[in-house]
Amino acid sequence: MFSRENNHSLKRGPIDFVILISVSLLALIGFAIVYSALSTSPLGQSVFRTHLIALPIAAGAFVFGWLFNYQIYDEQYKKLYMFIITLLIGVLIFGVTQRGSHSWFRFGLFSFQPSEICRIATILISASFLERNKRNIREFKTIFLLGIILLPVFGLIMLQPDFSSIVVSAPALIILLFAAGVDLYYFGLLFAFAVAAGFFPIAWTYLGLNPEIARNSFIAELILNLRVNIWYILGFSALVVLACWLVKQLLRQFRIEIPTALALIVSGAILAGFFSGLFVEKKMKPYQRKRVEAFLAPKSDPKGASYNILQAQIAMGSGGVLGKGLFSGTQSRLGFVPERHTDFILAVLGEETGLFGTLGVLLLYLLLLWRTTITATLSSDLYGYFVCMGIFGIFFTYLIINFGMLIGLVPVAGIPLPFVSYGGSNLVASMWAFGIVESVYRRRLSVV
Repeated sequence: MFSRENNHSLKRGPIDFVILISVSLLALIGFAIVYSALSTSPLGQSVFRTHLIALPIAAGAFVFGWLFNYQIYDEQYKKLYMFIITLLIGVLIFGVTQRGSHSWFRFGLFSFQPSEICRIATILISASFLERNKRNIREFKTIFLLGIILLPVFGLIMLQPDFSSIVVSAPALIILLFAAGVDLYYFGLLFAFAVAAGFFPIAWTYLGLNPEIARNSFIAELILNLRVNIWYILGFSALVVLACWLVKQLLRQFRIEIPTALALIVSGAILAGFFSGLFVEKKMKPYQRKRVEAFLAPKSDPKGASYNILQAQIAMGSGGVLGKGLFSGTQSRLGFVPERHTDFILAVLGEETGLFGTLGVLLLYLLLLWRTTITATLSSDLYGYFVCMGIFGIFFTYLIINFGMLIGLVPVAGIPLPFVSYGGSNLVASMWAFGIVESVYRRRLSVV
């Protein structure tokens, strides 16, 4: 938890050089790997030129985040909130569709994805809300009000739809709430919601791949009907409420008294997760469904849904310990690895620099995460602590998803690896985020 101990025993320094060097090295590695990945692509030069232009803009975003007093975000959180809502509404009206999502503003030769900036701004706003309600942090109304505040943001992102932003932001907010000292009971509710929201889309996809299971199992058939039949949905909703009430009565036999309101809240969390899963199922694009199918059955369709991940794993394995050398990766340069400059940049890195190069990038990320938590504990105020922990949550999630994707622990999510993957909006937002962390570090000795 937040502590000001030993702040004044530290040497006065305006910047954390571990963060600065780590970010710079990752950006340089990304520059080289993206160039290698695009060098044999017909459109590689034009795409790389965009990445090259984004680098100085991202550097400027880092400097801006560092020099700009982070406490102003706390003071102006309402204006920041209206700004991101305006951006998200604007992109739905004036934006263009790329890769299946209406998430981009197009400015001539350049595109800008506002959800990347909004992801960081959401942390700044949430940190401000939690800091202002620190005395009531363990009360349900505090978490409920935060959910109400963030609902329009996530709702507008889902309308694009941009599931990857939700996938990154949700765990980051949970980490922020944990760091803020929210009661563990609420994490139980979030867990129930997440399990329900994730279980049903995965179950529907799995049963679609294995229709014989539904034909031979009443429960499987029931689960499939929950996707399309309103009477099954109403019956399931009543069953969830009844089950929670029965558990309440059972616990009473063991002299454990559960308030009726609590049982209703738990059933509400489960049903909210179910309906969120139903919404995701309806909005899921064909290519996103293929990604889930590839995760559930990676060997079933090696030339179709599973092709991407299998080729990426082959490229990683072919690099061995030392790699084939920069610009010498055959799997990636010959086009076997799809989306090699974005989603599967780690496959290119692993093939060309080997195990040592991949571990080096992992080490740089771990250094960034470690120094972010250190900066959080050194912050001169609670807001700075919350901001740093929220940013830690975002990049911890990025790291887990990207490395977990390649070893088959998580589905392919279309989420870049910040600093290393191609992506101007993501690069600028990531640089801004760590510039804010440096701003917290710079003002760690100030008296608030």
